[in-house]
Amino acid sequence: MPRETVKAKRERAIEIAQRMNEHYPAAECALHYWGDPFKLTIAVLLSAQTTDKGVNKVTPALWERYPTVADLASANPADVEEIIRTIGFYRTKAANVIKCAQLVVSEYGGQIPRDIDELQKLPGVGRKTANVVLNEAFGIVEGIAVDTHVFRITHKLKLAGPSADTPAKTEDALLKLYPREWWGPINHQWVLFGRETCIARRPKCGECFICDLCPNCGKA
Repeated sequence: MPRETVKAKRERAIEIAQRMNEHYPAAECALHYWGDPFKLTIAVLLSAQTTDKGVNKVTPALWERYPTVADLASANPADVEEIIRTIGFYRTKAANVIKCAQLVVSEYGGQIPRDIDELQKLPGVGRKTANVVLNEAFGIVEGIAVDTHVFRITHKLKLAGPSADTPAKTEDALLKLYPREWWGPINHQWVLFGRETCIARRPKCGECFICDLCPNCGKA
């Protein structure tokens, strides 16, 4: 098979995005955050290496106990651990959510900053989380949030080469491939696609609406 040109790859990528838009025209964040950017930040932080469903089970109790940023900033780590203990790495995450709340109170007046670099200064917040928060909470698109689904699907579709072996490098490959106006919905759409169709252990290639655009279709 001849090597795909950059032009051909970009055209294929755009076609994939167009079909995603048709299939998931109103893709939304799966995490519950009640329209609050701080609660969204904490939810995304908690979701690392854990399912969104698992996070959604613990956050109502967390916010009932600590309804404000200041309340969480003064929380006892052991109490937060008890509330979120059903999710992965709960001890580390408990420490991070408290430290995050403390920094938001002390440095940002209790408000989540609307800047990707400032967001990444918060404990437990990396570029993926920052991208999700900016896009979802503020409608600011600075990049593409590359989580496990987006990373896996990008490589399954061969939209990034083997050297793009980290989320940051994979995001960079996608940003170079897609014009900025396409960045916004990719994360939510591809997460749904990864859960419903391109499932890691049992992809439903026979039902896939982009099978003809995927170099790995039917090879699982």
